Amino acid sequence: MSGTSPAPGADGAERGPVDFEAVAASERFQRLRRTHRRFVFPLAVLFLVWYFVYVLLAAYAHDLMSTPVIGDVNLGLLLGLGQFVTTFAITMGYVAFANRKLDPLATEIRTELEEVSR
Repeated sequence: MSGTSPAPGADGAERGPVDFEAVAASERFQRLRRTHRRFVFPLAVLFLVWYFVYVLLAAYAHDLMSTPVIGDVNLGLLLGLGQFVTTFAITMGYVAFANRKLDPLATEIRTELEEVSR
């Protein structure tokens, strides 16, 4: 299977072939991938560690998790809600990062490919 295919233009008409393998090997695309991975992988590892610590505490540290904090609200409930807060914070952080770092580079690559395929 070849790494090229006709690229449709904005009007739907086929343009010249795009060599996707060459694009994937290009320095800018590799920079885009590196930038993405440098943000996503460490954050994913940190979140998974945080999640598994919460699960392990819930399973094995009942006394700690049932520690009252405010009235009937205990530490386990606060840590559980913290999972949701963390998820939303990661999402907002990724969107801001992608808008600032990833999208401009991806747009630059896409624009160049559209010009080449005309």
